[in-house]
Amino acid sequence: MSVVREPRELEPARRAAAIGTFDGVHCGHRRVIEAARAARLRTVVVTFDPHPRTAFGTDVELLVPLQRRIELLQELGVDDVLVLRFDDRLASLTPEQFADDVLRAAGIEVVTAGDGFRFGRGRSGDLDLLGRLGFDARHVPLVDSVSSSHIRSLLRAGEVASAAKLLGRPAEVEGIVVHGDHRGRLLGFPTANLQTPPGVLVPQLGIYAGATLDYRAAISIGTNPTYGGTERRAEAHLLDFDGDLYGQRLVVELWERLRDEARFSSEEALVEAIRADCAQARGVVRPA
Repeated sequence: MSVVREPRELEPARRAAAIGTFDGVHCGHRRVIEAARAARLRTVVVTFDPHPRTAFGTDVELLVPLQRRIELLQELGVDDVLVLRFDDRLASLTPEQFADDVLRAAGIEVVTAGDGFRFGRGRSGDLDLLGRLGFDARHVPLVDSVSSSHIRSLLRAGEVASAAKLLGRPAEVEGIVVHGDHRGRLLGFPTANLQTPPGVLVPQLGIYAGATLDYRAAISIGTNPTYGGTERRAEAHLLDFDGDLYGQRLVVELWERLRDEARFSSEEALVEAIRADCAQARGVVRPA
């Protein structure tokens, strides 16, 4: 799969494009991409970075960073990904200019998008306009109750199992493994302390069961209240793992929220709680 930033960087081909931000690459997004693949041309996903809403002053907590978005698109069998920088220049293009400068320049003949898709200056373009401009524009019905906004709400509430049903895979937290306080190792439960990417949503504080690197894990998203901490951290204890993960990027699946984080009166009580979390994590079933 090729990943490019400009249409001219794509090799010449007849293409079908799925267009959208595709934050989270959830079940609704997958339906749009499947519709593009059904055209039996070379499939390209046209997506945007940063999120278009940020260009108009609205902060958006992404479900996944761009790198993970691209990885998920590759898993779906996409041939090309065109990542357009969403800035004032792109936002100022008329729909007709966007069609010429981006779509036709990329060899795109078929366009698939959800019913609410809008593009061009002032969001004045839609699929019907693309049809009038000579493209084979295909409307893809929205999937009931599936949206990135709804998934964000579920994750902010810690409802990772419900979010998985809309994502079509487990929710995730990711980051580079960095040094922390090393308390977990002293307690007998070493953790991978994740430096999460800025601007990406981290679910509700609590203890979760999940997995990474083919190991089950007990994951803490919290502030270490037993030790008076205030900084939010995401830490994963990989069950039955012994190794050095520092500097590695980990994508940790969150399968089920086990409990709220809590402040314990002693380290002994904390260790007992962690031991119970690990035992519970061993029995949790990965959400479909």
